[in-house]
Amino acid sequence: MANRWRQYSYVAQKSYLRKIRVGLFWVFVFFVLYTLITGLLFSNRVLENSAMEPGCKAGDRFIFLNYAINHMFRDKTSSSLPFRRGQIVLVDRSAASGEKKGIVKTVLDGVVRFCTLQRVSLFPKEDTIFVKRVIALPGDTVSLDNFVVRVKPAGENYEYTESELSERDYVPGIPQVSLLWDRSIPFSSSMEQITLEDGECFVLSDDRSNTNDSRSWGPVPASFITGRAVVRYWPPGRIGFP
Repeated sequence: MANRWRQYSYVAQKSYLRKIRVGLFWVFVFFVLYTLITGLLFSNRVLENSAMEPGCKAGDRFIFLNYAINHMFRDKTSSSLPFRRGQIVLVDRSAASGEKKGIVKTVLDGVVRFCTLQRVSLFPKEDTIFVKRVIALPGDTVSLDNFVVRVKPAGENYEYTESELSERDYVPGIPQVSLLWDRSIPFSSSMEQITLEDGECFVLSDDRSNTNDSRSWGPVPASFITGRAVVRYWPPGRIGFP
């Protein structure tokens, strides 16, 4: 009876269409706010591999503080950076690969990632975005010997191990290698001492058998670091600050 009344009543039809428009408006507002928040403030990401073991496992989900606003308005002459040694960050190497991201596609990507629980993206991000740990900052001198990282901070005379300088407690995964392993092989267990230039950072995987980091890329520009992990929210038994 109610459906028949709506079918023949102009007032009912007008009210029904108005409800639809209001509903669509609020859906639009929600996605705009979501896109702004995930694009400029926070985003969440699933760790897809074992590169950060043993402290972080594949499948862990993190909320990242985005640095889009910081990179847009940071004084280029300032040495101040929004991240510190030992923090887990997102490294976006799409600029190095020549990939360009349009604004419209970036917005749509945020919507697609939200609707698919972060499982689908319009960008091949698994090839260009990496979860790594900051080891050294601009001006630091870095060396690697038998998987032990030593850092001499800019302006200081002494070297320290990575754990002594880190603001986070973590245990890197050190692989067991044969005594016959050739130390001259690039990125095996040692690396010649390098000094980072202005605007350069040194990032590593916690799993030191994974060389998809600054040992293979070299130092990365600070502008490539697009976010910092602030909390791990999944799985429930591992909720906390990474």
